[in-house]
Amino acid sequence: MIGVVSPATGRLYPVKMRCEAFGVPRSSFYASAGTATSEGAEEAQVGKRGPKTALSDAELVDKIRETINQSPFHGEGYRKVHARLGLRVGKDRVLRLMRENGLLAPVRRVHPHGLKAHDGTIITAAPDLMWGTDATRFDTAEDGMVWFFGALDHCVADVVGWHVAKVGNRFAALEPVRQGVHRWFGPAGKDVARGLKLRHDHGTQYMSRDFQAELAYLGIASSPAFVREPEGNGVAERFMRTLKEQCLYLHRFRNLEEARAVISKFIQHYNDHWILQRLEHRSPLQARREHLQRKAA
Repeated sequence: MIGVVSPATGRLYPVKMRCEAFGVPRSSFYASAGTATSEGAEEAQVGKRGPKTALSDAELVDKIRETINQSPFHGEGYRKVHARLGLRVGKDRVLRLMRENGLLAPVRRVHPHGLKAHDGTIITAAPDLMWGTDATRFDTAEDGMVWFFGALDHCVADVVGWHVAKVGNRFAALEPVRQGVHRWFGPAGKDVARGLKLRHDHGTQYMSRDFQAELAYLGIASSPAFVREPEGNGVAERFMRTLKEQCLYLHRFRNLEEARAVISKFIQHYNDHWILQRLEHRSPLQARREHLQRKAA
């Protein structure tokens, strides 16, 4: 298929026309053209199509490796690497080079599911309209299994409150919510956080009478996710995965106090520097500050 010339014009047939005639995708054509030798000098050198860029592939790979090594987080995808590069290069090119050089983070296989009860978005238009909360357990050498509770905003995904405790009861689950209310609404009082919703699962801590009564006192509307539908609490669920991959799985905690110190440092770093594509690669606190500035203007 390489080097086929039209007898009428004496010019090469267009690639699209040839691929349609032979019933093959253009990607296969370009892959075979890259290995051609003598036939069709124009197509034998096919590699990166389009205008040549300032950086060769080898130089860009070096930049990508440097960016990955300098990032404070582990296993970031090609979109975040592209954003951190700060260079005028395409995302697809970054993806291709990371794939070819074994730089992509491993991902879990996604299994197909049926229709979901949750259909839509849980992302709010502004901060402090809905928070999500969740919990996880991890091990320490001296104190055994301990609990982490966290609460995050559904708009900018910043951690508004967190708590580490040996006993994971309803009062420990309330602590992140109380911290967030005190920080963004003021001292705790009746209806101080009216207008805020709290998304949570059906864990016993969250469905307990004391937990629900405290929400009602603060003016927070309880918003349970659908049973067996973690997507409904996706903001908190996704943060728990990040916390495990970037912090909990990387440390052997001696005791509760050491865990609190390490997690505190990580959460501060997360709020200040973790970037999200849906926030146009801004950090949670940067996005919150910009929301507050627009509101005050």
